[in-house]
Amino acid sequence: MDQTITLRRAALTDLDGIDRLLGRSYPRLLAADYPPSALVLAVPRFARAQPELLSSGRYFVAEGPQGRILGAGGWSRRNPAGRSAVADTGHVRHVATDPDVARQGVGRMVMMRVMQEAREAGVRWLDCLSTRTAVPFYQALGFRNMHAQELLLGPGISFPVMRMLIDLRPA
Repeated sequence: MDQTITLRRAALTDLDGIDRLLGRSYPRLLAADYPPSALVLAVPRFARAQPELLSSGRYFVAEGPQGRILGAGGWSRRNPAGRSAVADTGHVRHVATDPDVARQGVGRMVMMRVMQEAREAGVRWLDCLSTRTAVPFYQALGFRNMHAQELLLGPGISFPVMRMLIDLRPA
């Protein structure tokens, strides 16, 4: 069986495939670190592809055999809450890996591309709101924990995350 994985820029036509990826990924991979009550309220609010990210040219998909999307992620100038951009800071956005290929390098492939492209665009700092589950993944890439915070997803709905940061300047 062909196990080739290709990485490419996302397009709006990937919307349904990314929705399916997020729907497979978040509930299964986050279950060990969040109570079911948090997941049932939060996941439907953030497990949806965002058309503006897909059309930005800064969002990528890792495709496996038969075009199945196995990983995705990107970055933006504006933070996830839509606040104004800071010139030398980018924000990691909507990174996910299919649970069937978790810990096999797909997420790393996506994030290496994200970091490379952000660096080439003049970004010095890459900011990330990580789930508890993904903290070790981002640490392995060189991100540092800044502080825990609550991501507000709606009235009375918050989700614990870790704010992380990496300096993209060459060492």
